[in-house]
Amino acid sequence: MNKIIAGLWLGVTLAAGADEVTLATLHREHPRLILTRTAWETLRARTSSDPVAKKMLQDLCAQGDKELNSTPITHELIGPRLLDKSRTCLHRVTTLATLYRLTGKAEYAARARKEMLTAAAFADWNPSHFLDVAEMTTALALGYDWLYDVLPPDERKAIKTALVEKGLKPGLGDTPSSRSRFWLKANHNWNQVCNGGLGIGALAIADEEPELALRVLKQSLAALPLALASYAPDGGWNEGPGYWDYATTYTAYIIAALESALDKDFGLKQAAGLDRTGFFHLYSVGPLNRTFNFADAGDRGGPSWSMFWLAHAYRQPVFAADNFFCDKKLKGANYLLWLPAPVPDATLVEKLPPNAFFRGVDVAFLRSGWDSKATFVGFKAGDNKANHSHLDLGTFVLDLRGQRWCEDLGSDEYNLPGYFGKQRWTYYRLMSAGHNVCTLGGANQDPKAKAAMVAFDGTPGKACAVADLTAGYAPAAKKAQRGILLLGSAGALVQDEITLAKPQEIIWAIHTQAKITLAGREARLMQKGQTLVARILEPAGAKFEEMTLPPTPPTGHPLHSNKLGFRVPATAAARLVVVFAPAEDMPKLAPAVRPLSLWGKPIAAN
Repeated sequence: MNKIIAGLWLGVTLAAGADEVTLATLHREHPRLILTRTAWETLRARTSSDPVAKKMLQDLCAQGDKELNSTPITHELIGPRLLDKSRTCLHRVTTLATLYRLTGKAEYAARARKEMLTAAAFADWNPSHFLDVAEMTTALALGYDWLYDVLPPDERKAIKTALVEKGLKPGLGDTPSSRSRFWLKANHNWNQVCNGGLGIGALAIADEEPELALRVLKQSLAALPLALASYAPDGGWNEGPGYWDYATTYTAYIIAALESALDKDFGLKQAAGLDRTGFFHLYSVGPLNRTFNFADAGDRGGPSWSMFWLAHAYRQPVFAADNFFCDKKLKGANYLLWLPAPVPDATLVEKLPPNAFFRGVDVAFLRSGWDSKATFVGFKAGDNKANHSHLDLGTFVLDLRGQRWCEDLGSDEYNLPGYFGKQRWTYYRLMSAGHNVCTLGGANQDPKAKAAMVAFDGTPGKACAVADLTAGYAPAAKKAQRGILLLGSAGALVQDEITLAKPQEIIWAIHTQAKITLAGREARLMQKGQTLVARILEPAGAKFEEMTLPPTPPTGHPLHSNKLGFRVPATAAARLVVVFAPAEDMPKLAPAVRPLSLWGKPIAAN
């Protein structure tokens, strides 16, 4: 039997891209996923000699010690998902197994084994929502590999059997529980997570189950390029910064595992834009460590361990520096596993140009500098059809003087009825009216529309961007464009030019946490001792009003926001211009209003 397995292991090959998928180069010794035995030993030595690594290990020990007496996960769904439990398992196993390998303390390995055996004993890993399976597979695969030398034979068998029967076979469609595997053809995060998790599971047991492992790897390596193509051409991600992190985490996981286990990445690392995608994460976080959270995302910024991997993979130390620049504690085992040597200087970030445009997703980031009080604008055109998208072509956020003044409301509760179905565009947070955009009589934009950024200038002192939003409002609009001009540290100007097929009311609006005081053409926004003034420059006669927000769905997220806007009575054409500036600076501002056709540098059509 061993000769048969060895023959399969060495001889079976399958095609994938430019390379063949073969197990001939498989490192048979465990651990082989992410870090080999030698790499673990090197890291262990570093945690004694490197002050940064030593402190990170101490922090990780504090996390692990809290888990020693925690209750193992249970098979409990939240809505249709087991995902919360899969992620808890992954966090615990990677934390505890890392601590065992770096400290040698048996109690960490014992608690990780307990977690894995609990998950292995589940009836299933909820294949109807396959992200749950993929993340659980990742958890048990990494634990199986990293703790292989301390797993008794019966535990190895139980965990391996679970990986095969509850992870890999359902992923191949070999079990009755297998549902639609749409993620094989997806161009978004489901692809990387599902195919990445399955690939890691296959590599963990490839020496014991070579035929099965090769089938999984062939399937994953055929599918992954479809999603990686979404990084092209310059690293943007149209599911927003929140899902950028999720997708890129599993991109890093699977490529790192392939390289450590098979000594090759099958061309995945050469995907167009992947080498630059760290810049998208870096620029999407504003001076308050809050992101431009378009799509289904919260605005909490901060570090991402995948930035360490990207820094290593593409020799871009500024990606690693970003994790230190954000001034947040680096929590989690993966930060320690990929900690660069030497630790980069956080000031590398400040040497980057302040403004950036990402063509693939048509999103621009404008800022007056890299300090915490800088003015920051995140502004998008984009694609309403993108996964997790909202009807938000033309929306923006604005940070200034240490506060966010124009905010994106983010996602609502995923378990609301029809949230990912027919009722999606009935929920306020996802509707056009729930974003910082113009609406025609309050109506939604076209859910199938795609809009392009048509002009951009990143030159400090001239920073601006212009989006052609016509498709979002067609056929009611013949032309609809929005431009945003950064007024240095003093604020920003937002200009809309709209021509309609027939007269309609235009509503201009933004959402803000600030308290609103109205004064005709001006509104004072006040929060935390700061005052920002919004002033309508055009059209003549327009006056601000505080608009009413709809009731929150019974099981949805509360709307802790205020809405400021104004209405332009039925018209066939209008130019709407609003300037934002601190109260003390507004009297000194006299920005010239010019047609958008004169703004910035034209961007050639794709």
